[in-house]
Formats: sequence, C-alpha cells, structure tokens
Amino acid sequence: MKLRTTLAAAALVTGSLGAQAQYNSLWIPDTLSGTTFNLYMKDTFVQFLTGNQTITAGINGAFWGPTLIFQKGDTVHMNVHNNLNDSTTLHWHGMHLPAVMDGGPHQIIPPGTEWQPYWKVTNTASTFWYHPHLNMETEAQIASGLGGFIIVRDSEESALTLPRTYGVDDIPLVLTSRSFDASNAFTTFSPYGDYMLTNGTMNAKTSLPKQYVRFRILNAELERGYNLGFSDNRTFYIIGTDGGLVDAPVAVTRVKILPGERTEFAVSFAGDAEGDSLDLMAYNSGLEFGFPGSEPSTSGAFGSLLNNTNFKVLHIYVSAATSGAVSSLPTTLTTNTYLTAADATVSRTLKVTDGVPGEGIGFRFDSTDFIMDTINKYVQLNTVEKWSVTNSNVFGHSFHIHDIQFKIISRSSGTIPSYEDGWKDTYYLHVNETVSFVTRFNDYADPLHPFMYHCHMAPHEDGGLMGQFVVDSATTGVAKTTESAPDLTLYPNPAKGTVFVSTSMQAYYITITNAVGHTMLMLPRPNLMKGIDVRNFAPGTYYLTFTDDKTKQSYTRQFVKYADL
Repeated sequence: MKLRTTLAAAALVTGSLGAQAQYNSLWIPDTLSGTTFNLYMKDTFVQFLTGNQTITAGINGAFWGPTLIFQKGDTVHMNVHNNLNDSTTLHWHGMHLPAVMDGGPHQIIPPGTEWQPYWKVTNTASTFWYHPHLNMETEAQIASGLGGFIIVRDSEESALTLPRTYGVDDIPLVLTSRSFDASNAFTTFSPYGDYMLTNGTMNAKTSLPKQYVRFRILNAELERGYNLGFSDNRTFYIIGTDGGLVDAPVAVTRVKILPGERTEFAVSFAGDAEGDSLDLMAYNSGLEFGFPGSEPSTSGAFGSLLNNTNFKVLHIYVSAATSGAVSSLPTTLTTNTYLTAADATVSRTLKVTDGVPGEGIGFRFDSTDFIMDTINKYVQLNTVEKWSVTNSNVFGHSFHIHDIQFKIISRSSGTIPSYEDGWKDTYYLHVNETVSFVTRFNDYADPLHPFMYHCHMAPHEDGGLMGQFVVDSATTGVAKTTESAPDLTLYPNPAKGTVFVSTSMQAYYITITNAVGHTMLMLPRPNLMKGIDVRNFAPGTYYLTFTDDKTKQSYTRQFVKYADL
C-alpha cells in the first residue's frame, strides 16, 4: 500500500550554491507496506542547483527510494526491476535471510532484468536499509542516489509508548553529502562531499511537534562519519541500534555514526516554545586522527568544505504538539539476551592491512586480495563465533558483516560507548584498535552463495577491503552426479501466460534468458507450484535454466512464448 504521493523532482529542488542561507523543506520518502514490493531502479535527474540538472539514479523516484515497512513474521516478496543502463545488485542491509536472496555481489541483475527474492522476516523491530552492492561499482551506484530505508515492526515494539507516526514524530533521516562539478554533475570518486544532503535536501528544514520525536538516522555516506548532537547541547535518548531496541533508553549528548550504521533516538521538544528553532548538528571539528572527514584539507583527493568543521544537518522549528503526543519514554524497552565470549566455540581474527591513501594502494584483509571465486571463511551451521578485527592502519574503517546481528564485547581502545550497547551489524573500527564481537550463525546453510564482510566505506570496499564466507552444515555440500537427463519438463509449451516446471527436484535457482542470451528473470528458490509468470515477455524462444537444490547442477530447457491473440 502506498501511503504518500510519488516523489516529484520539484520536491528535491534545493536552490543554488549562492543561496546557502536559504532553507529548503525536508523531503520525507514515500512508504510501501504489505508483503509484495515492486522496486524500479532507473537512471534519472534532479534539479539540485540552478542551471543544469544533475544526473542521478533512483528507486521508484528521482533520488533515493521508498521506505519499505515490514512486519516481523511476514514473508516478503521483492520484484526488483533493473531499468538502469548498467548491471546492479540490491542488498538488504542488516536483514537475516538466505544468501541466495541477500543481494550481494554474486546476485547480479543485468539491465532489463527482474529479480524476485523473498524471505521470512525474522529480524526484530528496527531500522535497516537497501542499496546496490555490485563489485567495484558500489561507490558509483550509491553516489548516484540508489538506496532506501527498511522499517521492521513487531508486536513488542508496537506495544511501547513511542513516537510512531511516520513523517510526523517518527522521522527517517538519510545523511550523505555531494560535490558538484562546473556542469552540476556529481563529482565522481570523491569520498567527501562539499554540501550536506539530508534526505536528498540541501540546507534542510522541518517543523517538529512539542513532544518526544523519534529519529531514525542512517549514515549512507561514501566515507564520512558524523558526530551528531543538538546545537543547544540537549540530552537525547538512544532507543535502538542497528538491529533492534536497546534494553532501556540511553542518555547522550553526542553519538557517532559511520557509513552503513543506523541509530534510533528520541528527543523531547516539550520544553521549547512554538516557533523556537534549533539545529541537529554534526560536531566533526577536532575529532581524533583517522576519523573519516576529520582531514583538514578543503581540496584535493580527500578535501571537502565540510572537513574538520561543525555543520548543520537539519534546521528544526518547533510546532504545536499533536493529539496523543508522547510526553515520556518507557524506562524499559526490551530484554535482550546477548551471547558472551564464553559461549563461543570458534574464534577468528581479521587484520586490516596494506593501504596507502592517495597512492592507489587499496586496503586488504590479512593482505589478501578479494576474489569473487574465493571463499575466505567457512562457518559451521549453529556455531557461536567470536570475531576480532584489528586495524593498525592509518585510517579508521566501518566494518559490516551480512546475515547476522552481533554483540560487541570489547574495544581495545577502552570502554564500549553506551550508544553501541545493542545489536549491531556495522561498527566504527578506530585506528590502532581491535574490536571483538560474538554472534551465532543459526540457519541458512548454503555452500554455493556466500555472505560478505567488508568495510562499508564504499571506496575501500570497491578497492578490495572485502571478504566472503559460506555457512555450511554436515548435510550440505555440492554433490556429484552423472545424471544427464533428469525428469525436468516445461508445460504448456508453447506458453501464453504461465510456464510450469515439472520435476522431482527442488529448485535452488531458475534463470530465464531470451534467444540472444539476455537474462529476463532471476528466481531464487521459486515456488514451482505457482508457475512462472511470462505474460510480459515478447513472443519468441526462451531458455529456462534450472539449478537443483541438492546437487547444485544446472539443466536448461527451451520453451516458446506465443502472442496473446
């Protein structure tokens, strides 16, 4: 169900660089809810500045994408249409799901192709996001504007008295920045932008009610970190980390958030007068060596007008309270049960190595190049593991691992910040620091499609700071077979609207290509009983490639689509 009007390009018009004092109304992404989601990735443009429009990319719009609202326990079906000029992927960041649905570098969606992953939502209520993850092209595609929020709701969170009216007292904020060249195009391969974009809006302003307001913050930067706080230094309360609610609200005046991380916090404006104003700020001046964006330079490869400065993220006007306003926060939000180091039966270490900024030498894990066909780690199903990641390099990093949520148990640099005391899938790895976390790999064994771990700073990821692992079990593994003619038939053939697959095998993956080899449809673990919808295919000859779930061997059958007279 669509809850807001479709994004119009005019909603993102933000004035010229010569009018930086002018505020522009914060754009709030549309929402989509239900169990079936249609996402259209396309090349487009936005009038960010006076003069030329800026070439961008969006999902169901001109820049960024809709917020997807999931209910825990539902099985969600995604129809991802790649209408870009280039191949892409779409990764569901933070979601616990099968590797074949994960949208990592291996699930490549060619132009003009539809990908149909699905999974049961088992994550607890929190804020997640989706974005491209194409090997060596992640930076360019995220920079173009591709991405969107995911909000998971569940019965436990819904029973709490928390702000929950989307766009009114529950505000999603995606933080990023961009630089522009003389023709108003995004400056490519620049890790730090010169101008702040909050929800794609320059110099963003909004009105918020005199009550508790909830912010869902996502750092979708290419590289920059943020040290967030309010201009009057007021206290606010962390209520959720990457993967769920914290046990109780955590009082802070600052919170650091690195690329890929999310934080949820509540702040009260009840003591402010209507018409008062204040700013959500990035207090990025004078931060520690290695913090991304703390470099003093304003030009050059790592230069930016925002570097090592304090700058506005959002200008806030205080308005009248809403009916049913939240005036206090619950003292208890949930009761999390975390694993400890004593629970781990496997310990792993990773080191960030190599990397000479400005000289074209990329960062690596354990001095090992990332290779798509190489599995770096094998994880046994249902094991509890302790991972320790060390960074002895000259730059901080943002470590992310797919599929699971974990608990940070130690930082060699000192105490774990209070705002990290919860479920995480991404964290800041300081210079000269080791961070250890514990997690359980409790399902989704798959020896063929791997999950990823990597730095979420896109230039580092594209440059090779990435590895991959498979979750395996005693019963999985690619079996050998000599069968040359399995019981695999397609009917009706020729087909008009739906093709059915008849076989005793279980489907791991089905791909349909046309007569010239272009991929039309990608179906991970499809339900064969429903058949395959080919109504939108042009008349002609097609090839269905069926991969057996047991043996992981593939078989191809031809079928004909005829015109619907």
